Amino acid sequence: QVQLVESGGGLVQPGESLRLSCTASGFTFSNYAMSWYRQAPGKEREFVAVVTRTGAYTNYGDSMKGRFTISRDNAKSTVYLQMNSLKPEDTAVYYCKAANPITYANYWGQGTQVTVSS
Repeated sequence: QVQLVESGGGLVQPGESLRLSCTASGFTFSNYAMSWYRQAPGKEREFVAVVTRTGAYTNYGDSMKGRFTISRDNAKSTVYLQMNSLKPEDTAVYYCKAANPITYANYWGQGTQVTVSS
């Protein structure tokens, strides 16, 4: 059974940091590129960051560059999103996604809420 379980969300003040984790099971984690997306109320789901299967390459949405860092630990089947200098506009539900570039299979987690507010 495929599972992606996000954790680490919560309520923080502007300027603070948060680290999200997404732990996978039920598939070969190292065969999948891992991404983070987010969705704010009333808005479309937005790309946040991606890391390739080996972790050699990463890419970020424009508003996240320089503040967010995606990384992965294939031994732990876990992808991380370190978020620094958080802003109120970063408030959203954050989802992780696994995508296989060969088979095009993809899976989503259930999401974790991040709220940035003073």
